Parts: sequence; structure tokens; C-alpha cells
Amino acid sequence: MNRRSFLRNSTLLTAAFALGGNTASTANTPRTMPGTKPGKRRISGMEVNPIGLGCMSMAGVYNAAMPKPDMVRLIRLAVEHGVDFFDTAEVYGPFYSEEIVGEALQPHRQRVRIATKFGFGYEGTRVTGRNSKPAHIRTAVEGSLQRLRTDRIDLLYLHRMDPEVPIEAIAGTVKDLIGEGKVGAFGLSEVAPDTIRKAHAVQPVAALQSEYSMLERVMEHGILDLCAELGIAFVPWGPLCRGMLTGRFGADYVPEPGLRRAGVPYFTPEALAANLRVVDLARQWATRKQATPGQVALAWLLAQAPHIIPIPGTTNEAHLLENIGALDVAFTGPELEELRATLQAIPTIGCRTPETLQQDQ
Repeated sequence: MNRRSFLRNSTLLTAAFALGGNTASTANTPRTMPGTKPGKRRISGMEVNPIGLGCMSMAGVYNAAMPKPDMVRLIRLAVEHGVDFFDTAEVYGPFYSEEIVGEALQPHRQRVRIATKFGFGYEGTRVTGRNSKPAHIRTAVEGSLQRLRTDRIDLLYLHRMDPEVPIEAIAGTVKDLIGEGKVGAFGLSEVAPDTIRKAHAVQPVAALQSEYSMLERVMEHGILDLCAELGIAFVPWGPLCRGMLTGRFGADYVPEPGLRRAGVPYFTPEALAANLRVVDLARQWATRKQATPGQVALAWLLAQAPHIIPIPGTTNEAHLLENIGALDVAFTGPELEELRATLQAIPTIGCRTPETLQQDQ
């Protein structure tokens, strides 16, 4: 099934895609860690449904910023369908995504978990660079709490490492905020293994957020194993490869000037021609599974390890339901081996090299 066909029929399928709803068999339930409720995944002491919602694109980046009432309605639809883990950041907008999330989730605050991020300085709404000085972290958290209309951030990430501030000082500041009840858990994003270990020694790291998808698989070079070793949830951003893995783009696609895809190496013409073979593979499996390519891509991520919790982003209600429907796509062990072998045989262009993992991004 292609995405267009899915969208045409999505209004008829809404009830089937509720998280935690009926599936064809218990084999379709994504793997969970021991001691975790069936159908849930764990982030430190929190349990969440396996697919969250990324709220970055609501504030722009891959498209124009969206009207707040529309995005509030979208987020509340996600809650109705069982989504209980929402990801935002102060820099998205800046600030606009947090405002949307805060308004949308205020009536549902006890049912959901909210993650946001700090790590940048501002003059008004202009980003001035990275800033994770302890005093600035505290200022950032107070702003996020106000915009999110809450008294506690469930998961607070360092968005990008500030080279001017030791990670131990950053982790120590978040540890203090946890002690004060303003933050529930500490996360990191796009940092090197040494940084993860140093931070974890000061304040246990609950989650790592980095790019991971069927196309961009560099995190398999030690990062996923490190997270499993330390009990850290892995939260893939870009699980649909900025829309590529949904089958949305053809070989003639030219990224829109001024939007995020225009600067992404795997969207250059040469790279796209090569990388669309991964999309073709997702399409083949979508036919086998009576699903869409995007659902196959998300289900593949969920099948890699029980500590993986993808957060696909969208501004479209039908796409939201499609993403949730990935929970009804299951792979057997032999199928995963077959898919992996074919995937690894496809040469890709524009993806990160393992060497980049040794540096904070």
C-alpha cells in the first residue's frame, strides 16, 4: 500500500490505529524490556507507548510554521490514539513549538510525558549560538516550564554540546534541577560515547536522542550497544529520514530553498538517486506486510531493540494515524535477517561515517 492510498482510506482506519489496540496476534506487540508493561517502553522510571510524536516541524524547519489551533488539534488527536510521549525544544521556532505543546497538553498533563531541550542562547528570537552555562540552563528551564504550562519537565535534554562548558557541569546542573523537582530525567543528543559516560557518572542519563533510520544507520557502530549497557533509552529523531522513507520523493526531487532538507547531504541529486533504493526496499516490504513504506521503516526501528522509542514528526492528521499504525506491522526473526542482508547490500551516499561518532555534533 502506498502513502496516497493509505491517506485516502485513513478516515476508515482511524479506530484500528489506536496505540495499544487490537493486533493480529501477540507476536505483533513490539518487544519490551523485562519488567515493563506489555506494549510499553521505558525511559528511566517512566513507561511510554513505543511511538512518540516529534513536534519540531509544527514550528517550521521542513515547512512553514503551522497555525497553532491546527497543531493543538493534531496533538490532542495523538493523545486520543494513545500517544503519550511528546518531544519539543526551546529552539524550535524558537519557542513556538513549546507554546503549542503546552497549550495542547495542559488538559492531559497527567496522562502524558513531555521532553524538551536546552543548549542555545538567544537575543529575542534570534539564536546566538550554543550556551549551556549553568545559570543559562536554569533560565532556559524556567522559560520552558512557563511555555509548556507545567511545573515539571519529564525529560530534559542537552540539545547540542557547548564546547565551552564541561559536560560534568551541565549534568550537575540538571541533577540539581531534578533534586528540586523541576525536571524528571536527563537526556543527551548527538554526543560522543566519552561524553555520554562522563555525564552518566554525574547524573544517570535516561535517554539519548540521535538520528537513526533504515537509511542513516551510523548509530549501530557502538552507540546503541552503549545505551543498552548503561540502561539508556534510545530516541531516534528522523526515523523516516525527513520524509524520504515514506516514499514521498522521487529522483527528481529538489529540496525547497531555505528549508532544512536543502542542506542535508543525502538529499543531493547524486545521493538521492542512490538512496531511493532503500525506499524501494521499504516499498517491497510494505507490499508483503500490507502496510506503507513509512510504517515498515518505523516497525523496523522498533524491532531492532526494546530500548528504542522513535518520535516521527508530522503536521498532518492522516500521517499521524499512519505512523501509529506501524505498531501493527511485525517481523519474524528470519524476515529481519532477510531485510537486514538486503539493506546492507545497498550502497548509500551522504550518510555519516562511524568516525563522526567520536565527536560531539
